[in-house]
Amino acid sequence: MEKENTNIIEMRHIVKDFNGFKANNDINLTLRKGEILALLGENGAGKSTLMSILSGLLKPTSGEIYVRGKKVVIDGPNAAKELKIGMVHQHFMLAKAFTVLENIILGHETKRGIKLDFKTARKQIMALSEKYGLAIDPDAKIANITVAQQQRVEILKVLYRGADILIFDEPTAVLTPQEITEFIKIMKNLRNEGKSIILITHKLNEIRESADRVTVIRHGKSIGTVDVEGATDESLAEMMVGRHVNFKLPKKEAKVGKTILSVKDLMVNEDRGTLAVKGLTFDVHAGEILGLAGIDGNGQDELVEALTGLRHVKSGHFTIKGSDMTNKRPRKITELGVSHVPADRQKFGLILEMSLADNIALQTYYQKPYSNHGIINHKAITEHAKKLIKKFDVRTKDENLKAGELSGGNQQKAIIARELDRNSDLIIVFQPTRGLDVGAIEYIHKQLLAQRDAGKAVLLISYELDEIMQLSDRIIVLHNGQESGEVLPEKTSERELGLLMTGAHKKEGTN
Repeated sequence: MEKENTNIIEMRHIVKDFNGFKANNDINLTLRKGEILALLGENGAGKSTLMSILSGLLKPTSGEIYVRGKKVVIDGPNAAKELKIGMVHQHFMLAKAFTVLENIILGHETKRGIKLDFKTARKQIMALSEKYGLAIDPDAKIANITVAQQQRVEILKVLYRGADILIFDEPTAVLTPQEITEFIKIMKNLRNEGKSIILITHKLNEIRESADRVTVIRHGKSIGTVDVEGATDESLAEMMVGRHVNFKLPKKEAKVGKTILSVKDLMVNEDRGTLAVKGLTFDVHAGEILGLAGIDGNGQDELVEALTGLRHVKSGHFTIKGSDMTNKRPRKITELGVSHVPADRQKFGLILEMSLADNIALQTYYQKPYSNHGIINHKAITEHAKKLIKKFDVRTKDENLKAGELSGGNQQKAIIARELDRNSDLIIVFQPTRGLDVGAIEYIHKQLLAQRDAGKAVLLISYELDEIMQLSDRIIVLHNGQESGEVLPEKTSERELGLLMTGAHKKEGTN
């Protein structure tokens, strides 16, 4: 029988060179049997690259990998699967046209004779779903379910394949506090069953709650591995970014001005035609941050898409700076002075095949100085991109790199750089710090507070309750597409917000 501290994974002196850029530069990592190892590092530090090597998606330039004491070559995902290694990626690997069930069994089909045995597969999947509290609709198409539901599908996919070495890349980024608590229980149960887990996360409290050890990498190099017991948020953050990080930012008293966004009795359908937003009414004023809290799937996506011209409003209306913008085209809305940081950065925020510089110019390329009489000024676009890349610390080889080749956190920073640079009167930010490290979160929070202090109206939609509590001047809670309550952050608690989010006690007059 193996000892508890036996290394089940050893990655020795791993180097990954992308045309002269070393994403991994002599990294060492060990994973013990039956432990949760947290992998911590800044955006672009090389965490996802390292785990993509372990899961067979990338080949290392040099270095060695040992699994269960034996040197191996992991030359593809199938080789990783044979070694019982499974990874849930930050950006999901799902076929959007397929159902949940089809995605889970894809490449690992159960057969009866020459036919696919969907009945047996469904039974096994639903048993896993119930065991681990991962509620799914097996017949729903991936294209029609939320990001959080897609997350559950990816987790079930790995469990269904029988992996006993599990890699989770930012698994709780779209989960509510209650769901995160449940997920941590799931991880601990898996560990107690003898499975070994590598957890990539930027959330230091999750590391303290769930991990046994933490390995820190910075700029592609190993910084060190420490026991979580005895480590503090401050010490881990300093290891990660190489400097002191402020976890609680000073916030000036809000100087609330005129109404910038006014929403009245808004009704918006979801994709299948049923109401997702049900008679919502609220205002956002200049000089304030209004936080919208709620469990994912309670109308947030449809509301933001309606306000930015991406989804049709069924009834009701909204005005921006006094102008009715209901069902206007996205460009009309942005030109009025609206910035939008979307929740899904890859679907709505970036064109992945285009360069970083061109993505930064997406909202302004047709305006001076970036074009003149329809002729694009590429030099102006390049210089502007360089300025924002430096200001917002977007980690990239250069401004010509395709957006799809950036790490998830750096994609997010690029979008925020583009949207905040436009000096808009209304800033709609949805999950602005999803997947960002603590240093980047500190910077983005400072930027949002600076926008508010400069008299801008900020509508913040976030599933991170500490983010909502820290930044908001007022908080509206959504449940089932309706307002279940409005609270002030200094007069509420995460427990009360959690109750409102589940509809346990609702604003009088709602149902």
